[in-house]
Amino acid sequence: MKVSIGQDSHRFDLENKDGKKLILGGIVFDGYNPMQANSDGDVVLHAITNAISGITCKNILGEVADEMCKNGITNSKEYVKKALEYLEEKIVHISISIEGKTPKISPKIEEMRESIAKLLRIEKENIGITATTGEGLTSFGRGEGISVFAILTVE
Repeated sequence: MKVSIGQDSHRFDLENKDGKKLILGGIVFDGYNPMQANSDGDVVLHAITNAISGITCKNILGEVADEMCKNGITNSKEYVKKALEYLEEKIVHISISIEGKTPKISPKIEEMRESIAKLLRIEKENIGITATTGEGLTSFGRGEGISVFAILTVE
C-alpha cells in the first residue's frame, strides 16, 4: 500500500471577465465567483491530480497541464485522467478536506462524491469529503479563496 497527499489552492476571481463558473469536484456551484486559473480552476480535482502524482512521481500540474491549457484543454477532469495514465496501483480510498468560507460545501458533497467516483472509477463509498472554515484563521477561511488537501491510498 502507498499513501500520498495532494494540495492545491486558488484565489477567487472577483472580476470574472471570462464568465467562468465555480467548479469543485467536477460540480458547478452557481452564484459564486470562480477560481483564478488558466484552467477551470477546480481545486478539488487539482489536489486529487497532485495526490496521484505523489504516487506515480509524474507531475501533471505545471508543465503538462500548462501545455494542455495552451491546446485548449481547460477541464480539470482531463488533468486527473492524464495523471491516471501513469497510475499502476488500484485506488483504495481518497479523503478530501476543503477549507473555505464560501460556498457551503455540504449540500453538494454527494454530487461531488459521485462525480469523483466516476472519474476515478471507484465506489463513492471510498471517497470522503469534509469541509471547514478553519474558524476564519486563514485567507481561505476568510473567503479569499479555497484550499484543498487530498489523501490518496492505493494498493
